[in-house]
Amino acid sequence: MAQQSVPQGASIAAPPVATAAPTPVARPATGRRRAIVIGAAVAVAAVAVTYWLHARRYEGTDDAQIDGTISNVGPRVAGTVSAVYVIENQSVKEGDVLAEIDPTDLRIAVVQAKAQLAQTQAQLEAEDPNVPITAASNVSATSTAQSDLAAAEAALSAARTEVAQYSSQIVQAEANDREAEIERTRSEKLVAQGAVSQADVDQRENAAAATAANLDALKHSLDGAKARVAQQQAQLVALQSRLVEVKSNAPRQIATRKASVVFRQAAYDLADAQLAQAEKNLSYTRILAPVTGIVAKKSVAVGDYISPGQQIVAIAQTEGLYVTADYRETQLEHIAPGQPATIHVDALGLDLRGSVESLGGATGSRLSVLPPENATGNYVKVVQRIPVRVKIDPGQAGMDRLRIGMSVDPEVTVR
Repeated sequence: MAQQSVPQGASIAAPPVATAAPTPVARPATGRRRAIVIGAAVAVAAVAVTYWLHARRYEGTDDAQIDGTISNVGPRVAGTVSAVYVIENQSVKEGDVLAEIDPTDLRIAVVQAKAQLAQTQAQLEAEDPNVPITAASNVSATSTAQSDLAAAEAALSAARTEVAQYSSQIVQAEANDREAEIERTRSEKLVAQGAVSQADVDQRENAAAATAANLDALKHSLDGAKARVAQQQAQLVALQSRLVEVKSNAPRQIATRKASVVFRQAAYDLADAQLAQAEKNLSYTRILAPVTGIVAKKSVAVGDYISPGQQIVAIAQTEGLYVTADYRETQLEHIAPGQPATIHVDALGLDLRGSVESLGGATGSRLSVLPPENATGNYVKVVQRIPVRVKIDPGQAGMDRLRIGMSVDPEVTVR
């Protein structure tokens, strides 16, 4: 195409520009977006307010589980297991027989204890009458000693009287002997003068000899009487000592007999207690369930030798279950005993009612095997947890399915 020339000084007119038509605004779409954003903000605000209101009124935790008592059952006597009547997960009632121990040895022990009791009873019955017998013997011995002492005193008095009599008789005999001697001497002088006959002299001499002999006999009798007095005095002293001995020994003999009876009675009581223990041990051969629950673990079989203290069956109690909820310490400001709680059981999808029973006495870290020692210098503050015990209200449906250790989510109403 040939280029057209433009005269110098002439202006070139710009070609007309086409004007674009105005684009319409999508107002309805923008309004919907705004409505969605506002609605979302309102919903978030509502959720936040609801959560805030809920958080103010309730305190919950997922660190919680069903808790209860597990009874570890063991034998009270040693022996060989002869029978086992339970298996794991079996329900048992209080008093059910779990297992049995061979009772042969314990039956023999009962027989021995009965024999020992019979022996001690016989010894007690033989010893018991000795107390009154000894008392009667002591009374008799005392009476006899007193009688012998009285007789000895009377004999001594009689011997002394006899000495006095012989002494008086000797005085009289000495007087008679002196008189007879004087008559004899006088007659001898008179016969020389022829004043008396020889027969009269002989008579006087015989009388003097008789009086002398009588005097000598009386002196010998006096010596015998004195000897008897000494003998009676010695016998009296011996009898007095005997009476003192009898009176002194009588209480001791009674006390000894009574002590022997007490000893025999104690031996009898001991044998009776040993018999009761032997019979009790025989009853222990039947191992009974102490509580109602479920056999959680069984570690015994027929033929095992078991001894006291050995755990053979663990029974998880199904009654008296509760919840142990480990709350953070920052959640405990408003939690107090008696507050109502809702318990959600994860395994069962079940909601139960309960109430706060008590708060723990220490944090879980303090009750651990190795509690932390913050004084070492490497201290990092960690929010602690304290166990809260929540009681489950009885009589609710589904409680028979609860098991110790199940995870739960308790929620306590604090306002």
